[in-house]
Amino acid sequence: MSSVCSFDLNSRAPDAALLARSPRSAFLWSAKRPAPPTVELFDLRIDNTTLDEAAVSIVESAAAGRRQRIAFLNAHVINSAAKDAAYARVLDGADRLFADGSGMALAAKLSGEQLIDNVNGTDLLPLLCAAAARAGQKLFLLGGKPGVALEAAVTLGRMGFADVIAGTHHGYVKRGGKEEAEALDAVNSSGASILLIGMGVPVQDIWIARNFDKLSSPVVMGVGGLFDFFAGNVSRAPTALRGAGMEWVWRLAQEPKRMWKRYLVGNVSFMARAALHGARARLGANSAAAGGLSRRLSLLRAAGRARAVAVVPAFLKRAFDVCGALAAFTLLGLPLLLVVLLIRLDSPGPVLYRQTRIGRNGKPFIMAKFRSMRINADLMHAKLSGNSTDPHLLRFKDKRDPRITRIGRFIRKASIDELPQLWNVLMGDMSMVGPRPALPSEVARYSLTDRDRLLVKPGITCTWQVNGRADIDFAGQVELDREYVRTFSLLKDISLIVRTVPAVLTARGAY
Repeated sequence: MSSVCSFDLNSRAPDAALLARSPRSAFLWSAKRPAPPTVELFDLRIDNTTLDEAAVSIVESAAAGRRQRIAFLNAHVINSAAKDAAYARVLDGADRLFADGSGMALAAKLSGEQLIDNVNGTDLLPLLCAAAARAGQKLFLLGGKPGVALEAAVTLGRMGFADVIAGTHHGYVKRGGKEEAEALDAVNSSGASILLIGMGVPVQDIWIARNFDKLSSPVVMGVGGLFDFFAGNVSRAPTALRGAGMEWVWRLAQEPKRMWKRYLVGNVSFMARAALHGARARLGANSAAAGGLSRRLSLLRAAGRARAVAVVPAFLKRAFDVCGALAAFTLLGLPLLLVVLLIRLDSPGPVLYRQTRIGRNGKPFIMAKFRSMRINADLMHAKLSGNSTDPHLLRFKDKRDPRITRIGRFIRKASIDELPQLWNVLMGDMSMVGPRPALPSEVARYSLTDRDRLLVKPGITCTWQVNGRADIDFAGQVELDREYVRTFSLLKDISLIVRTVPAVLTARGAY
């Protein structure tokens, strides 16, 4: 039986829902939004986008009546498709694919790519509901055992999204049977423009492909066990495990009998496939992949202004970075644990703050820092920083920034908040020394000469970090970074690291 849900809108929405409905997701509604960038993994074309942008673009398609089949790819999906040619064809025929989980991120890295975000259904759903509410669109939940989709809808209602849910139906619908016909009728009569199917892999995606033409909802998505999470039948892993890409360990501990083969055997199979795919991708890489930035570097070299870029072998720079990061982790292990404890005691929220930054050749990556601000800091940023379009007023720094916590003020002044970026160095996204990594919004406003900063990997410390830090304006920082790009050497890197120590101790320009 289907059920159309109505809920009490007076129940207080939790912080997650308030954040989902915040201005950070309030993109302009336009049918002319450019297609998101894509990456190719396992011979499938995947949208490389953020959770926010995915939610908004899905709702835009639904509002415009653009019909789309959407699937989420994780290690289990890839393993299943490798064993089932029919399922692989179904995935290849989907209109949009999203990468879900740390396994896909690792597969991308092995292929020389970088995924912007982990676009998984659990984190996406509140954002999707918020975007649907703003656009006047509705969702239908179809899947799970009887009552599960309804319980998930009740949870969404408590989060303030009751008006978004058009109806629910369980997922036990036999092919060609009466219940399948009832489910299709319930969806089509509900007026929902977005249909979420939770039947598990590969059943849900095959069901969607077979019934897509019978459904009036323009957008249909396969969401796996999503409804069980929102119904409270399955708990999510702690934030620390999710941040470390180890959520599968939590799921295995919860259901070892059901999940042992998927994770213990499946993860090994997936890693072998990812390594093989990565090797093939790198062997077939085209020298033009670096695009305009490589051409810009060639022009600099031709002009005699990038002498050291060509002189210093990349492997020496990389060896120096790896050794430096490992040494730093060894020396600072206990102090870092103390910082973790102090952050936990000082204010609510995660210990680490992760943010998309732009790396070498314009490739985005996720940079980690110790959290030094309150958890709603991003929402306060636009109001505090203003809307200046001056390219030399890109940074927002204030000595009395109200967003900074008590411990945060200390770790920022001592540059301790930057130390988790040692992990980014080990992963190859950053270097020990180089221009500081910029935000995508900053890079979008770079001039051509400003973009010279992107010709090398960003670093934990740099020339302007030891010469005044935030006291140096943007134009001065750019010029110092461009000089580093033109002249860097390992001796210069060592010198800058040594000079960083007194710069940190004096805290000049640090706030």
